[in-house]
Amino acid sequence: MFKKILIANRGEIACRVIKTARKMGIKTVAVYSDADRNALHVKMADEAVHIGPAPANQSYIVIDKIMDAIRQTGAEAVHPGYGFLSENMNFAAALEAAGVVFIGPPSPAIEAMGDKITSKKIAMQAGVSTVPGHMGLIADADEAAKIAAQIGYPVMIKASAGGGGKGMRIAWNDAEAREGFQSSKNEAANSFGDDRIFIEKFVTQPRHIEIQVLADKHGNYVYLHERECSIQRRNQKVIEEAPSPFLDEATRKAMGEQACALARAVGYTSAGTVEFIVDGNRNFYFLEMNTRLQVEHPVTELITGVDLVEQMIRVAHGEKLPFAQSDLKINGWAMESRLYAEDPYRNFLPSIGRLTRYRPPVEGATATGIVRNDTGVFEGGEISMFYDPMIAKLCTWAPTRAQAIEEMRVALDTFEVEGIGHNLPFCAAVMDHPRFVSGNITTAFIAEEFPEGFQGVTLDAAMLRRVAAAAAAMNRVAEIRRTKISGTMDNHQRRVGDDWVVTLQGAAQPVTIAADRAGSTVTFPDGQAIRIESDWTPGDSLARLTVDGTPLVLKVGKIPMGFRLRVRGADLKVLVQSPAQARLHLLMPEKLPPDTSRFLLCPMPGLVVKINVAEGEEVQEGQSLATVEAMKMENILKAERRGVVKKITAAAGASLRVDDVIMEFE
Repeated sequence: MFKKILIANRGEIACRVIKTARKMGIKTVAVYSDADRNALHVKMADEAVHIGPAPANQSYIVIDKIMDAIRQTGAEAVHPGYGFLSENMNFAAALEAAGVVFIGPPSPAIEAMGDKITSKKIAMQAGVSTVPGHMGLIADADEAAKIAAQIGYPVMIKASAGGGGKGMRIAWNDAEAREGFQSSKNEAANSFGDDRIFIEKFVTQPRHIEIQVLADKHGNYVYLHERECSIQRRNQKVIEEAPSPFLDEATRKAMGEQACALARAVGYTSAGTVEFIVDGNRNFYFLEMNTRLQVEHPVTELITGVDLVEQMIRVAHGEKLPFAQSDLKINGWAMESRLYAEDPYRNFLPSIGRLTRYRPPVEGATATGIVRNDTGVFEGGEISMFYDPMIAKLCTWAPTRAQAIEEMRVALDTFEVEGIGHNLPFCAAVMDHPRFVSGNITTAFIAEEFPEGFQGVTLDAAMLRRVAAAAAAMNRVAEIRRTKISGTMDNHQRRVGDDWVVTLQGAAQPVTIAADRAGSTVTFPDGQAIRIESDWTPGDSLARLTVDGTPLVLKVGKIPMGFRLRVRGADLKVLVQSPAQARLHLLMPEKLPPDTSRFLLCPMPGLVVKINVAEGEEVQEGQSLATVEAMKMENILKAERRGVVKKITAAAGASLRVDDVIMEFE
């Protein structure tokens, strides 16, 4: 077995590979940029080599710098993770020439399958059904619009060397095809060093289902069943699960066999993923093959018990697969929620900054399942604008889909992240959504169910009652502590009252609390009594309660006369006041937000790529005003209404913070 491997990557996937290598007794080498000097993967590895400035195109995707790190450390093999150089044929060939083992497929297979245009042609030759599209390269935006119109809108514009949602746009007309072509081309060049673009038909109402394949160098090919990856936003996966709630055994077998046939056709070895679009009648069409470890591989590991990273390393070392297809059964159900540094309340725009609090749920077996969290960050660490916004993958396993969802709900409620915007509330909202729970999902789920973006969650009446009762009981505990502290000087303790008014989501509810040694009983005006038991202590940021015998986990923050409580995707300002305080509070004037309608504000921390208008120019609703790049994605800012540009305060190349003014209108 290898004695030392280098991980040509960063973040959570580098940490993930290090964990398996450590388990196998293999020493690891990390590489890092200026921005990652104190990163978790650097701390975890046995050795670390600095490879350059923060931008990936000056560090992580510069082949010569990785090769130099290999020479410095004497690493025998390289695991590329995903993204960066993982599907770069030139990198694999360079390793081969240097006598260093690439923990992945051979370079000809990367060339054949890593290029989406070539892979579709090979898939067609192998008898795999494919989505209609234009296989040739496209010269410019006008040609892109012409080809798109011939295929028939809507179309998907994609980077040939792309992945992870980068360099992808959906176009519904000629204008969007031209604009999408240029943005996809720019993103592809920046992310992959390859700006080739192709176009294919966008299948409406599709499911995105992928097959995990694994092959050794001795002619053995197996598939490890499927993953459902239909919950996507901007073509980027958010929630994944294994198996799919939609496939039957016959379709699963047919897809798996086709995936293996395709891998065999190109002499593939190592782990790879064949992605399919599946329609409502379970017809499936080849989409692409990812010649690398997939981001969402943990859900496959949880239902099969196979460590895919370990098998990649063993295959690269020349070992045979230790199992046959008949050995690979589906055990239970697994869910994955991707934690992104994106603010769901600001249309999921990137968020950067310091993680002032980062407390994932405890990993391992629970009373009813398993919790796993693959991460590459730590409390106090920085989230950089230079890299992908995903900072963790929270996974749960349970015997059934319903139980796996419930495990995920609790895990999300338990996950504490502060200091940056993040999408945990949105993931929680998906887990509670009736359509998701039913399994009736497509890749259009987010667009259809959240057409105006994510505005938070409105809890139903029953859950509001539970939260109100919990807040009242917690307030009583806090009041008792306050009276003890204030009464220590004169040994006199003020009695805490029984009658309170709880206000949340705009509704005030009078309650009466009866407390005993084991907990509190909170009674509402209609006579409903809710029993609360908890060992919560004021100041704790997480409250684990039992409400009428059912667990409830709340994230807790203190505000005047109450709490900020977060649960199941809802972010609640909860006031707990005496009846007199509640009456007086109604007389307080409400502070109105400032009017910013005359300004174009930067919605995220990022770099201004282009200003599309000039001072004095009249702009129309929907017109592109500026382009801002953040976390490897280009964001086009458009006019919300007609107007005249009065003043431009930012220029191309400027680095902006959230709400920095880009331009002012008359």
